[in-house]
Amino acid sequence: MHGPSPTDDEPGEPYRWRWLILVVMLVAEVMDLLDASIVNVAGPALETSLGAGSVGLQWVIGGYALTLGAGLVLGGRLGDRYGRRRMFLLGLAAFTGCSLLCALAPNIGALIAFRLLQGATGAMLLPQGLGLLRENFSGPELTKVFGIFGPVLGLGGIVGPVLGGGLIEGDFFGLGWRSVFLVNLPIGIAALVLATKVVPRRGGNRTVSVDALGAALVAAACALLVLPLNQGRQDGWPLWTWLSMGASLLGFALFAVRQRRTAEAGREPLVMPALLRKPAFTVGLGGIALFFGGLVGIQLVLTLYLQVGRDFTAGEAGLGNLPLAVGTAIGGAVSGAVLADRIGRRVLQIGPLVQLVGAALLWFELDGLHTASFSILDIAPGVMVCGIGAGMVIAALFGFILAAVDDDEIGSASGVLSAVQSIGGSIGVAAFGSVFFAQVGTGGFTTGFHHALVVQACLLSAFLAITFLLPRMGRAEEQHGTGSDAAATAPHTADV
Repeated sequence: MHGPSPTDDEPGEPYRWRWLILVVMLVAEVMDLLDASIVNVAGPALETSLGAGSVGLQWVIGGYALTLGAGLVLGGRLGDRYGRRRMFLLGLAAFTGCSLLCALAPNIGALIAFRLLQGATGAMLLPQGLGLLRENFSGPELTKVFGIFGPVLGLGGIVGPVLGGGLIEGDFFGLGWRSVFLVNLPIGIAALVLATKVVPRRGGNRTVSVDALGAALVAAACALLVLPLNQGRQDGWPLWTWLSMGASLLGFALFAVRQRRTAEAGREPLVMPALLRKPAFTVGLGGIALFFGGLVGIQLVLTLYLQVGRDFTAGEAGLGNLPLAVGTAIGGAVSGAVLADRIGRRVLQIGPLVQLVGAALLWFELDGLHTASFSILDIAPGVMVCGIGAGMVIAALFGFILAAVDDDEIGSASGVLSAVQSIGGSIGVAAFGSVFFAQVGTGGFTTGFHHALVVQACLLSAFLAITFLLPRMGRAEEQHGTGSDAAATAPHTADV
């Protein structure tokens, strides 16, 4: 009996170490989920240790999602060209190394830079996982794999703030907030050793071209949009902030033109131009950005409110996210198992209405609070209802948008949707953080939360309007968890 080897499978036979590949993929996904949400509870600790202000905190949290989203499509293309094993191992090693750099950051500027770099390495790492699974599993086994994938990813989203709060509050070895990044080191090293042994060597396709200019355009456009949203409030919204946002729109337009011309020249674009000519898909991109921007933003405001406004410790604030996480799990279960395949896109309309009810309930709960006797139970009902509505949408949204695309476009389309989801989350952090911190300066914590709820209501209303333009039914294979691309259509739940 010999150990696993990346080259010892026989042609036509299932790769015998394929279940260990699943373990490695899950570890990589969970590392990403933890890093996307674990920092949410680190605000006061970063302020004390590094002097991080509100803008710095927004960049630490949202910067990761920004570079992750901007690089996801490029990361997938690099895997096609150079081989998924090579890019996965490189991305995993770089991601783990960036976690160490974040833990060693001497000041807030360095931490922001390392977080941006960490997001970029995550963009190299994550797209390879689903491709490797599709290469090594098929039929009923693939369905089983995706059945395992979903709950584990959902658990990772719940564990992030709770684990982060526990590590910061425990202050193990005096590391404080640095431990939320150091936790990745043993996990990443173990995953890297295992992946080196079990992920099979399969060469890439060197005929696949990589549109570096297109990748640079979309990255620049994203940065030009998020930068003024983060800095604008502190600087008093000068002219440059508005010019920057306008330039970002121009950047996205140039990216679309670049993709069309690349395709016309017979080269591989990052995004298939045909996708951008499908109204339901392009409208769906807006819906993804609106929904996840609002969801990630309001989760951040909840955590900030508990820590800054109600003096919760990091551990208590982490646990304070549980009503939202539990509600999201309930809503996802109801939507995925009962509603989506029975009532079609109406589940996407019921979901935001439930969220609006939850936001209204939370508004009145906040109005009736007394500081001296406050506990998370005072606002748990409203937060949980918001989570239920969010879960109903999360479970079904990608399937309905992808119903508008052809089978050979699913891979490209799902990559674009995941990228827009991550970028939307980064924009949500910037926008909601600015709205909340605009009131914190005068001690208006509850007012800041109220204003955030108003923004959330506007985004949900816009999303509700968009749902009427989506296909009436989602793709059957995504709703029932079958088909080789089912996992690719699942939303990236890092920020949930």
